[in-house]
Amino acid sequence: MPKISEPEILEQIRKKVAKKKEVEAADLKKLSNIFGQRFTRAWKAVEGKRVKRYLFKPSYRVVWIVVGKRRDYLIMPAADFCDCDDFYFRVMDNQIHMCYHLIAQKLAETLGEYDRYEEDDELYDALMDEWKKAIV
Repeated sequence: MPKISEPEILEQIRKKVAKKKEVEAADLKKLSNIFGQRFTRAWKAVEGKRVKRYLFKPSYRVVWIVVGKRRDYLIMPAADFCDCDDFYFRVMDNQIHMCYHLIAQKLAETLGEYDRYEEDDELYDALMDEWKKAIV
C-alpha cells in the first residue's frame, strides 16, 4: 500500500473541513503529528489572523500573504510556492513538502479565516514590488 504524502493528507483533511465547516480535534492532532512544529506555527498564523488575501480589481488577480516574524511572505497556492527561506532550503531540497506559510494559507482558505483586502489594479505593481523587496 503506497504511503500518502503530507500534501495529500492535508488535502484530505481540507476536503473534510470544507464540508463540515470546522476542524475536528482528531484532525488537528493528525496534522500536528504529520507536520510537527510547522503545523503549530501554521495554526498560530491562522488563529492570529496573519493570513491575508488581496483581491485586485477589475482584473480579479489574487495574492496571498502570510505575515511572518521577519516579513510578509508571498504565497502561490496553485503552485505550492512560498518565497520563504524554509521553502528554498528545505522544500526545494526535498527535506519537507511544504513550509508553515503554505500550510497556514491552505488551512485559512479552507476555514475562511483570513483577512480580505480589495485593491485597485493600479496598486498591484506597487504592492508586488514592496513584497518582493522584502525577499532581498
